Amino acid sequence: MNEHILIVEDEEKLARFIELELIHEGYRVSKAFNGRTGLEMAENGDFSLILLDIMLPELNGLEVLRRLGKTHATPVILLTARDAVMDKVAGLDAGAVDYITKPFAIEELLARIRVALKLHGSAAAAQAEEQSKEGVYTWKELVLDDPKHRVTYSGQEISLTNREFIMLRVLLQNKDIVLSRETLLEKVCGYDYVGETNVVDVYVRFLRTKIDEAFGVKMIQTVRGVGYVIKAE
Repeated sequence: MNEHILIVEDEEKLARFIELELIHEGYRVSKAFNGRTGLEMAENGDFSLILLDIMLPELNGLEVLRRLGKTHATPVILLTARDAVMDKVAGLDAGAVDYITKPFAIEELLARIRVALKLHGSAAAAQAEEQSKEGVYTWKELVLDDPKHRVTYSGQEISLTNREFIMLRVLLQNKDIVLSRETLLEKVCGYDYVGETNVVDVYVRFLRTKIDEAFGVKMIQTVRGVGYVIKAE
């Protein structure tokens, strides 16, 4: 099981209890004990699901959910107080996939996690299949439209050279697959290209300048000694 779950919960004993149960079930787990740290970890990490308490210090859970929803599609299950009806409604309206009230049975939480992961995985797979048929590839707010040879982020058009466009398309077509410099060079420059593979690093740097730095994201990741990858959301 490769699912990585982030627990954002200020009750450290409860967070530890949930962590141990999740590890026992085969999940990888990370924890944050306040909203600000939780938001930072969620934005910079690659999580399959987030368990998010509403009553958090520094930044409450609803604000974390609101900010996260602008850039991420990671499913969120809210942990709420039993009588916080309006918080539940606000959380669902803000994009949470489910909520569970405290105190809860761990068996129920585990069941809700399984359902959320299954539904989110099915939806993501269906979306990816449909997009690949249309020649449209996405990552967060980025959209690469191959037939129109157009790239946008949050609706803002990004000007790319032809080789930058091809490299971005190849990386998007192979999300979660680490591509070596040799593979990227072959796909971007062709079989007959004669030259150093560090030209790939140059194109990656250009893409990072135009996308990562321009929009404050971390799209293209370096796998030291291997190559580059764009991870699925």
